[in-house]
Amino acid sequence: MKTPVMLLVLCVAIVAQARQKPIVIRAGTLLDGRGHVLHNVQVVVENGKIQRVEPGGKARPTYDLSHLTVMPGWIDVHDHITWHFGPNGHVEDKSETQEQAALAAASNAYVTLMAGFTTIQSLGSPEDKDLRAAIANGSLPGPRIITALEPIVDPKLTPEQIRQAVRKLKADGADLVKIFASGSIRQGGKRTLNDEQLQAACGEAKAQGLRSVVHAYRSAVRAAANA
Repeated sequence: MKTPVMLLVLCVAIVAQARQKPIVIRAGTLLDGRGHVLHNVQVVVENGKIQRVEPGGKARPTYDLSHLTVMPGWIDVHDHITWHFGPNGHVEDKSETQEQAALAAASNAYVTLMAGFTTIQSLGSPEDKDLRAAIANGSLPGPRIITALEPIVDPKLTPEQIRQAVRKLKADGADLVKIFASGSIRQGGKRTLNDEQLQAACGEAKAQGLRSVVHAYRSAVRAAANA
């Protein structure tokens, strides 16, 4: 008989009191995310974060999951959480209102969290910023969002213009920099940025304390890795 599995952070992220007082979750079996399997333990959560795991006690826990297997939430490192089909069934040219777009993004966030993903890395949508803030302040249920905001795409930009673009992303609140060194594979994956442009983008990102994620095919792969 298969043992049901509960996603640990999912259990606490959807209740308001997670931000107000400690929550204690008793787990019959715990997969701790570090390769260990623990039994009869209590997980103490404060301010939405796991603070410690300790042996199960006699005190009544906030949530008794002693008959379930508990594990940490999952992480999706390449997501586009605000992408969706519009009322007309199209991904582009959706013919929708801003309100409909906002509701679709909120729905995506909720569904993503319910699927067990408590952190995602969204690689290039300006709309991520407001959604990230709403989730972070508890207004909406959803995963923690790490976002690149707008990707660097334009091959006509000079290296200095690219550096300026990276600095602006930092000022606008981007968590990382997404760089297109090649076009889409649907367009043949042709290289679009040269070595100097790539080095400017990745170098400035590092100078700003940001990670770089590069979309690259064929010859651009080595150039991106070197940059």
